[in-house]
Amino acid sequence: MAFVARKLRIVAKTAVIGGLVALAGCQSGGALDLGLGGWGSQKQQPAAPPSGTITADELRAYCPRVTLRSGTAFYSSYERGGEGDRNKIVYQASLTDVTRSCDYSGGMLNMAVAAAGRVVPGPVARDGTITMPIRIAVVRGEEVLYSKLHQYQTSIAALSPATQFVFKDPGVSIPAPTARNIEIFVGFDETPQTRR
Repeated sequence: MAFVARKLRIVAKTAVIGGLVALAGCQSGGALDLGLGGWGSQKQQPAAPPSGTITADELRAYCPRVTLRSGTAFYSSYERGGEGDRNKIVYQASLTDVTRSCDYSGGMLNMAVAAAGRVVPGPVARDGTITMPIRIAVVRGEEVLYSKLHQYQTSIAALSPATQFVFKDPGVSIPAPTARNIEIFVGFDETPQTRR
């Protein structure tokens, strides 16, 4: 009889302890995992990656190199009739850094190409807005896939030592390349610009 009573007390204590553990799990608001192969535990689905994250395929995707085309990183604008005369320079501009970002969608390679530079006013500079001819070209060997001349405007002050600027063409788009043989060039257009 004493043996049976002792067994009943053990079962009762186990039931009380089990109830307290279950109650603690409910009050904590979290999943309770007792290591019972799923009994008493809640499986959570892995969180979906946040939107806007980059996939491994995108990390490995080809993004063509962008460079300054030789001989087009500097540009001088002269007063009309003063071409070549240092005393008739309205401004001199230079491109110093270039970069790009790439995105593949709909069978196209879409790129944003940017360039940073500076403008130094010349002897005949006036306060106001100037226009710089900046060309973006995408080529594959001798084949031109994209070429656009931008008339980029920025403000200068005649007595300012220099003005920095950042130019961006967000609309460069070509068919998705099948080989890594694409080059992007940025530079001032070679056509001289004059100002009255």
